[in-house]
Amino acid sequence: MKIILSGGGTLGPVVPLLAIAEIYKRHNSGAEFIWVGTKNGPEKELVKESGLSFYTIIAGKWRRYFSLWNIIDIFKIILAFFNSLFFLWQEKPDLLISGGGFVSVPLHWAGWLLGIPTWIHQQDVVPGLANRLMARAADKITTALQETVSKFPAHKTQWLGNPARDLTCDVAQGRKQFGLSATGPVIFALGGGTGSMTVNKLIMESVGGWPRDYEVIHLIGRERPAELNERAVNVFSNYHVYKFFTSEMSSAYAAADVVVARAGFATITELAALKKAAILIPMNGTHQEENVKKLSSQNAVLALDETHDSGLKLTQMVKELINNPDKRASLGQRLHEVLPIAKPEQVIKIIEELVAN
Repeated sequence: MKIILSGGGTLGPVVPLLAIAEIYKRHNSGAEFIWVGTKNGPEKELVKESGLSFYTIIAGKWRRYFSLWNIIDIFKIILAFFNSLFFLWQEKPDLLISGGGFVSVPLHWAGWLLGIPTWIHQQDVVPGLANRLMARAADKITTALQETVSKFPAHKTQWLGNPARDLTCDVAQGRKQFGLSATGPVIFALGGGTGSMTVNKLIMESVGGWPRDYEVIHLIGRERPAELNERAVNVFSNYHVYKFFTSEMSSAYAAADVVVARAGFATITELAALKKAAILIPMNGTHQEENVKKLSSQNAVLALDETHDSGLKLTQMVKELINNPDKRASLGQRLHEVLPIAKPEQVIKIIEELVAN
């Protein structure tokens, strides 16, 4: 059996699909998974670390505002469609699966034309444009949230929950990997696959206000400038800065008492699976705001506004959580309840039904 996974540009569409591959490989070790992604996105390193073959096709993007780049990208999308047809004709896969991303759209359209079964998975509260464009041709649509089912055709849409990778790791092992103290509280800060200047700035404003026994693991993003962070390492011995994680992610989560992050659904799913207390900083004007609105209204996360809130407020929020273990446990448990993880047997059943048809 050969299955093609696609998505990229950010890690949002990537993580749940890697979880699907992990789940199905445990069931059928002979299954072959191939990834189609973007040339310069952050997904390549993570996918290769997972042992999957990686291919790229041209990725055009349709902007929902006036831009001359849309004219250029129309030609990119057309070229990507024919590129996808040739690629699929060569590979002859049994199934295509996507979690979104514009690189997936021409691939899934080409798959529909060739009669290859397709499955798209919707994570966020608000469906993205790429998934909406693929939905009509898809044979199966699954959603991470029950209320999102109504936004797609009922006859082929199913609430699944979000697939999650196995990121279990011993706390002591996690602390050891990063050279942390055995007992001090740990804050893990991350801004998504490409990093976030806003999250990085807020952490830099906060780190000086946290007690010196707090340990800070800061994942700044591979594409973000690191000069200020590297200078901070020389000032604060408890501050540890990194650009990108692959297998280290499980250790960072295990060590963390509090996680400060953007509000992409892939990150939120992993926090839910691990029952981690989180402070989320959604990107203004995006689906992330809806993600946080839903979760904070159900007392599953704490939220920080990137426009109006400061590092001083983040400093205080983290201190209050560190000093209140019951609150941390409550947030983690509530997040786990609000966002149930996809059952492996359901993932396996969907794949086998689609391939059999």
